[in-house]
Amino acid sequence: MSSKPAKKKPRRTAGPMRSIPGRLLVMAVLVAFFFAICIARLAYIQLGGSAVAQEATNSRTVTVVTHGTRGTITDTNGQVLAQSVERYTMYADQNGAKAFVPVKCTGTNSSICHQIDGKNLETKGVEAVVQLLAPVLGMSEMELGGLLAGDSSYVVIEKDVTPELKEQVEALHLSTVIGFEETSQRQYPDDTLLGDVLGGVDDSNAGVAGIELMMNGALEGSDGSTTYQQASTGEMIPGTQTESSQAKDGGTVQLTVDSDVQWYVEKALSEGVSSQNAKWGIAVVQEVSTGRILAIADSQNVSAGSDKAKTTASLAMTQTFEPGSTGKVITTAALIQEGLHKPTDQFSVPDTITLDGETYHDAENHGVWRLTLAGILQNSSNVGTIMASSDYPIAKRYEYLKKFGIGQSSGIDFPGATSGLLYDYNTWDGRTQNVVLFGQGYAVTALQMTNVVATIANKGVRVGQSLIQSATDADGNDMTPSVNDSVRVVDATTAADTLNAMESVAENYAHWDKIDGYRVAGKSGTAQVAGDDGSLSSIVADYIIALPANDPQFVVSVFMKDPKDTEGAFTSGPVTANIGKFLMQKYKVPQSPARTDAIPTKW
Repeated sequence: MSSKPAKKKPRRTAGPMRSIPGRLLVMAVLVAFFFAICIARLAYIQLGGSAVAQEATNSRTVTVVTHGTRGTITDTNGQVLAQSVERYTMYADQNGAKAFVPVKCTGTNSSICHQIDGKNLETKGVEAVVQLLAPVLGMSEMELGGLLAGDSSYVVIEKDVTPELKEQVEALHLSTVIGFEETSQRQYPDDTLLGDVLGGVDDSNAGVAGIELMMNGALEGSDGSTTYQQASTGEMIPGTQTESSQAKDGGTVQLTVDSDVQWYVEKALSEGVSSQNAKWGIAVVQEVSTGRILAIADSQNVSAGSDKAKTTASLAMTQTFEPGSTGKVITTAALIQEGLHKPTDQFSVPDTITLDGETYHDAENHGVWRLTLAGILQNSSNVGTIMASSDYPIAKRYEYLKKFGIGQSSGIDFPGATSGLLYDYNTWDGRTQNVVLFGQGYAVTALQMTNVVATIANKGVRVGQSLIQSATDADGNDMTPSVNDSVRVVDATTAADTLNAMESVAENYAHWDKIDGYRVAGKSGTAQVAGDDGSLSSIVADYIIALPANDPQFVVSVFMKDPKDTEGAFTSGPVTANIGKFLMQKYKVPQSPARTDAIPTKW
């Protein structure tokens, strides 16, 4: 019996209804992936794109610094002695020059197009820039082309560009190549007038010498700035300014110096130094009642603002020397003030005297002079001064030197100024104790000795000297330096007696110091000082006058080193008289009455 093979069951295949869930799942995954990509892209656009946009904004944002102009220095009448004028530093972008493509003029685009003599340019790049710019700058095309060649974004083309030249360059429409930075230039209209007193500034416009340094805090300006976005052409995009602060110009410094007086004093001093073939000369004019310095000159002939002015200080405030016989004014006043002598006291004065083994001489050999104390000053006797000081204590000699300002600051805080040299009396040897009586053994400045005579002329009151009349800073604050307090040194009677004796001195030298119509009180001096070799081989000859002697308004002092003649009255006296005549005329000072009260100088 045969058997039949078993039939196989048919395999079921997935029909349409059974495939739908699978497809949906695949589609859902694809959609989800797509949306994920979209979200990621959107996030990138929102975040990354924002960063890119910010970066673009930052690249367009610039901060332009504006500099406050340095302040002005004037004389007592407001005449400008130093000022800063608007200037610019012109620079170039070498890459911008290479990429420069001139815009052809169509007749409707004159504000941006480029032409030369009415013709469009046929070149581009550096060559086109050179053709446009070189004629305006007065530079050769080769020189300018050399400056523009390269890959730097900042190359200085020219400094101290005037506003007028800047305007001409800007009219060329080269803002993608040429830019300007605001600066200023310090100018001194009168050149050498007060040259080494005014000093100078450095490249950043900061004071480095003289008044420019002394008053830098008042004169310096403060910077401002503006932050904005700029277009590709360099102009500010309207409405994009975000920050702004105003620059402030520096303040004003007004000196006590009168330019007219200063000019005349410098002229008279120069002529005097030249005629005497002196190594240097110094002259000072001081107003008696106020201590104001109306002129302060020396023979260095330095141009203000020059390299020399930045390294050469005023001799009147920095040069020290022994005053010589002008120091006898201090001794005479002290002897009268201390009641040790009256100006009429009588002395028999030989030409030499020996004390404690030290011998002292007068300037000339003579027999016995019969002189009063006033006559000792008139004849400038070293011996007579020592004789009259026999009861004048050493400590008092030191005290009066200090009272008259020797070894003390003038109060004018000028860079490099010195207070001279006065050693404590406890260190004085036997000779120094006596030579200080006639202007040796200590060192002074021209300003100090001017104020010694001014103290006598001011009825015995030493006033603080001043060179700055007023000063304000960029914010309007008062920056005027304080002056030394006034100090009574001797009483008015002592001062009058000393001035009377000084008038007799001036009468002795009338041939050299006479001022027609005016009485003069004066004192000459000659002192040995160190020469170039360090030994006492040089001299300083000086003469100081107060005028008019009947009512002193001014003190004039002149000092010369190594003049042809040695006596101060012969060398410096004519210069003081020349200056004195000018002062009397300029300030219309009434002429003096005849002298009727002269103290006897002989017996």
